Amino acid sequence: MAKKKPEVNETPITQPVGDVSELEKLKDELNTAESNLLRLAAEYDNFRKRTQKEKEQSYSDAKAMIINELLPVIDNFDRAIDNADCDIESYKKGIEMTYNQLLSVFSSLGVESFGKTGDDFDPAFHNAIMHKECDELPESTLSEVFKKGYKIGDKVIRCADVQVAN
Repeated sequence: MAKKKPEVNETPITQPVGDVSELEKLKDELNTAESNLLRLAAEYDNFRKRTQKEKEQSYSDAKAMIINELLPVIDNFDRAIDNADCDIESYKKGIEMTYNQLLSVFSSLGVESFGKTGDDFDPAFHNAIMHKECDELPESTLSEVFKKGYKIGDKVIRCADVQVAN
């Protein structure tokens, strides 16, 4: 038995004239949406590059501001070096004044030092270099500070190196 071939409708599919204009309209909308998307992507890329540049500029400006605050301290150290042949008491007084000036600059920038003998040990702020058996101080108390710590607000810049009493 021979198999019967299914009938194939060979009439071409044609669309009414109204559908062609609708298709063109949809193509135009698609092109417009694609153009808007490309424009948006370009704007975002420009925004990203601009904010990166502004961020780098703000870092540079912050460094310049800090250096500008420190320049008078450097000037005083230069003067101290140039006057190294003066008497020791005057030299010592000049160094102390320069040190106090540096502390004043730190204070104006919001930098605080921490880590004093007798403070409670806090691993978030202190780096225990040594432990010492000590009857005079309570346990977990700083018995000696080798290097002060510094912070700005809640951000620790450098932990204090300390000896802790046991």
